[in-house]
Amino acid sequence: MKKILSLVLVSALGGIITLSAYLLFIEKNENQITNSTITTSSVPYFNTSNTPVTNYGTLNAPDFTDVATNAVHTVVHVKNTTISRTPMTLQDLFLGRSSERAQIGTGSGVIISPDGYIITNNHVINGSQQLSITLNDNRVYDAELIGTDEKTDIALLKINAENELPFATFGNSDQAKVGEWVLAVGNPFNLNSTVTAGIISAKSRDLSGINEQSFIQTDAAVNSGNSGGALVNTRGELIGINTAITSKTGSYIGYSFAVPSNIARKVVEDIMEFGNVQNGILGVRGGELNSISAEKFEVNTTQGFYVSDVEENSGAEKAGVKQGDIIKRIDNITISKFSDLSGYLSTKRPEDVVNLTLLRNGSEKTIPVTLSKSEIATIDFLDMQLRNIPNDIKKNNNIDHGVVVIKNENYALYKNLGINRGYIITEINGQHIKTVDDIMKLKQQLGNDDKKLRKMSVINSSGQKESYIFR
Repeated sequence: MKKILSLVLVSALGGIITLSAYLLFIEKNENQITNSTITTSSVPYFNTSNTPVTNYGTLNAPDFTDVATNAVHTVVHVKNTTISRTPMTLQDLFLGRSSERAQIGTGSGVIISPDGYIITNNHVINGSQQLSITLNDNRVYDAELIGTDEKTDIALLKINAENELPFATFGNSDQAKVGEWVLAVGNPFNLNSTVTAGIISAKSRDLSGINEQSFIQTDAAVNSGNSGGALVNTRGELIGINTAITSKTGSYIGYSFAVPSNIARKVVEDIMEFGNVQNGILGVRGGELNSISAEKFEVNTTQGFYVSDVEENSGAEKAGVKQGDIIKRIDNITISKFSDLSGYLSTKRPEDVVNLTLLRNGSEKTIPVTLSKSEIATIDFLDMQLRNIPNDIKKNNNIDHGVVVIKNENYALYKNLGINRGYIITEINGQHIKTVDDIMKLKQQLGNDDKKLRKMSVINSSGQKESYIFR
């Protein structure tokens, strides 16, 4: 018995000694090595999600069948017949044939009312002598051109059908989100009732380079013939009119562009009510902010629209907008680039009220602004578009009167004399021109007879004064 107890005690004592030695020497050294390794490591630490994927395959894939079925009945095939004159050949002369040739262009359109109003692109119907519409059920109708807007590339047509037609319901394009599923419906390459799917890739895209556009960008396939067709969301609402692609080949290469429905709807409503588009003007000049412009303007933010000048008697001036203000939001639209601002204003009319959120002296404030009428007027007898001179141009060029040429389609004044965009007209027939109102008064006196134009004084794009005498 004593031998057994002695053996147990010796074994226990040996275990205690072994454990103590391990804790004292070996584990201590391991801890030191581990701590040293963590301290000297240069590998960064990244957050990693270990959440398992619970759904695979097509369990949550969107079903477009109902939306596509309804949408194809609201989209029509537009045929545009133009007459072109070609040089007469000997064969034409001997056979007594005319040198005129009929050319047919095709595109798409969207029915927007049960009584036959159809929206399409201006470039689809431009120069037409005859327009015909083919419905999805193959009925064909002659179409009447109600009106167009070249700036937004929107046109409104009308057909007279025997009964009510299926029509698209406008959605709110401001609420469309990047990543949202959309369908493009149209007639590419004369293939009727074609539906393609994609997502919204971006919003407020400007392809012009001069901040005139605000497209919805999508990767739904769009090709020649899709122009004027529908871009619809998964509820079947019309959120855009397919308008353009950018491609070196002229065919779809991955993305396309649509006029937002809010802009398109406002344009056709203006055409129906007023006969032309009513543009509401904020009355500010400036540019969008980025790292370079923020440094130039000495501001601490890289997003928003910097106000470099406020036009005289504009809604912005009356509301208290000042030079140096930064427009951060207009109503509920965040302004990160100029096309955000110009696109939203394209949906507004004169006398509409918008709420501007401004950054001024480091703090934000929101003020209501009543939009004013456009300062641009078309002068028919001169075939030019003219506008009042902005205050900053007056100041920088030491000019106190005149109107700026925005567009010149008068062959003699443009081709022969070189009067172009940016020229300033200061005098016509001995009368000083201070504002567009003076031009309008002159128009009332002279009518549309450009032969009554005797003398014109201008300031050219180099700042030099020139005078022209017409005989």
